[in-house]
Amino acid sequence: MAINFDTALGIHDDALALRARRAEVLANNIANADTPGYKARDLDFAAVLAGQHREFELPMVQTTQAHQNEFLEPDMAADLLYRTPHQPSVDGNTVELQEEMARYSDNAIRYQASFQFLNSKFQGLTRAIKGE
Repeated sequence: MAINFDTALGIHDDALALRARRAEVLANNIANADTPGYKARDLDFAAVLAGQHREFELPMVQTTQAHQNEFLEPDMAADLLYRTPHQPSVDGNTVELQEEMARYSDNAIRYQASFQFLNSKFQGLTRAIKGE
């Protein structure tokens, strides 16, 4: 009998990857809190996880070597949403540092929870393979 990892692990592996991406986005927002004109961005976590993040898929290509793709995958960049600030800044920056830090902390806690769920799934599979 073969082990089907999709059913064995549930959504925790996908959730872990998305939480890591969201941490990158939120850290970028925090790093640019003092950059004039910077617009805070975020992922709609529930929509991305549900696979409802795009109605239309447009292929993205790297047209020059100067383009960078190390921060986010091009497919993930389309899922980023701009955030509307509660108190707009005079310089056009939409980052609200305290809220970003709270979102980052919340995301870190949820990342850890997904990691622990995934770890317990692997421990259970290991015990099942060993016959314990």
